[in-house]
Amino acid sequence: MYIEQAYKGLSESWRYVIGIILVFFGWQVLGGVPLIAALVIKTGSIAILAKAGQDIGILSNALGSNSFLFYMLLTFAIGLLFLFLMVKLIHKQTLTALTTSRKKVDWARVLVAFGLWAFISVLFIFLDMYMSPEDYEFNFNLEPFLILAVIAIIMIPIQTSMEEYFIRGYMMQGLGVAVKNRWFPLVFTSLLFGLMHIFNPEIQKLGYGILIFYIGTGFFLGIITLMDEGLELALGFHAANNLTAALLVTADWTAFQTHSVYRDVSDPVLGWDVLIPVFVVFPILLFIFSQMYNWNNWKEKLTGKVLSEEEFTSKQLE
Repeated sequence: MYIEQAYKGLSESWRYVIGIILVFFGWQVLGGVPLIAALVIKTGSIAILAKAGQDIGILSNALGSNSFLFYMLLTFAIGLLFLFLMVKLIHKQTLTALTTSRKKVDWARVLVAFGLWAFISVLFIFLDMYMSPEDYEFNFNLEPFLILAVIAIIMIPIQTSMEEYFIRGYMMQGLGVAVKNRWFPLVFTSLLFGLMHIFNPEIQKLGYGILIFYIGTGFFLGIITLMDEGLELALGFHAANNLTAALLVTADWTAFQTHSVYRDVSDPVLGWDVLIPVFVVFPILLFIFSQMYNWNNWKEKLTGKVLSEEEFTSKQLE
């Protein structure tokens, strides 16, 4: 199974502690150097970082939205590079074992999840436009949009892969072999994924209630990772979610402020619509995936014990 892939490398807990620290350093510290350098060159001052706080719009306006998006996503690329280096150098584990329990990465699964969620996301966006046309304005400008498309198509899958590999890959495997069960890493990484978004500008606008969506999404991605015994579906889903958001609709209060096709000009209010994906759409997707990939033994895969090959063999002989 997926968590047990950690045993294909060196899986002592201290290795994961060192790895997490170094990956975080590469991602959040070294990864921010190009962004800071670009701001200093553009504005002649670093003071803008203190002024920005949680208002991403200040930084976006200073650099231009496309440039800011690139440098922001570059931090994730540097973080992902550090993560892969930790896996290879500290754990002596293959990237395939970090990705899946299959002999090789199933890219068809990535594409299925990407296509399905991209279709659903676009459908919901245009449905909302049809029901509330006054909330949207056409924002399309060919040249900046084409630049945005190139940046987004290349860099956003890297950004989402960094989050998936780090949280639902590296941390889930590390926690699983440490506590010897599946339910704790599922709960912990899902909560962590949701709480990581607490600094998003959406929180300031909508309040902490929006964390229901982020935490619910974390549980959904964790469940499909454990049930499908690999990250492929989560990688495709997450990339589709962020890519459609960046290209189709932007707003002054979202994490992605881009030259998208449309701009949301409404005054957003947190409502019941935040619960629909978590409690309606995600369960339907779980059912669809379970039928497509013949998932079974849900209790064991989501809450069962994590055993090394030696421990499993010993248990079978008892």
